[in-house]
Amino acid sequence: MEIYNQLKQAILDYDTQSAAELARQAVSAGLDPVEGMNAVMETLREVGDAFDREELWLPDLLSAAKTAQAAMPILEEEIKRTGKHMETLGTVVVGTVFGDLHSIGKSMVSVMLGAQGFHVIDLGTDVPAEKFIQAIKENNADILAMSSLLTTTAPEQGKVIQALEREGLREHVKVMVGGGSITQQFANKIGADGYGATAPEAVQVARTLVGK
Repeated sequence: MEIYNQLKQAILDYDTQSAAELARQAVSAGLDPVEGMNAVMETLREVGDAFDREELWLPDLLSAAKTAQAAMPILEEEIKRTGKHMETLGTVVVGTVFGDLHSIGKSMVSVMLGAQGFHVIDLGTDVPAEKFIQAIKENNADILAMSSLLTTTAPEQGKVIQALEREGLREHVKVMVGGGSITQQFANKIGADGYGATAPEAVQVARTLVGK
């Protein structure tokens, strides 16, 4: 559909205002919002692939994500309103742990997970354990993905896993960790199910955890 082709181009041009307006036009015209979301995710996959090939850089990836996020809530709301269903690989709650305000790595993972077909709940940065727990319960999450760039905040990941155990949720949600201060050895020590050193690795870990 022409509007969705224009939406894809708006994302590639990092034109946030046009992306939001095109999403509203699509809703007003009664177009299928699922097709719109598929167009957005396809475009983000293209950007992610170009990033992997080093044809685009981190600012490009983040700009495309910001532009897409201007359109996605509009389309998501229409999907809910019309009762349509969008197939996903699973629901992932993502956030940087309490005490850590670094967002770039976490944002990259969120974008690339969404582009691969996961439903992503991004809680942002400085997220306390109780907020992770609440989001997992409210969204029936399949995966919790935590980031920590600082060595001083890395232990928070273990505390969240302990909180999951206390809440009786540990058997129902897979936990993956990453960030500049995290290693595979540390992930094993705190009982995480997966570890990714980069955003592309994190996506592959998530797919493995849900068996896709």
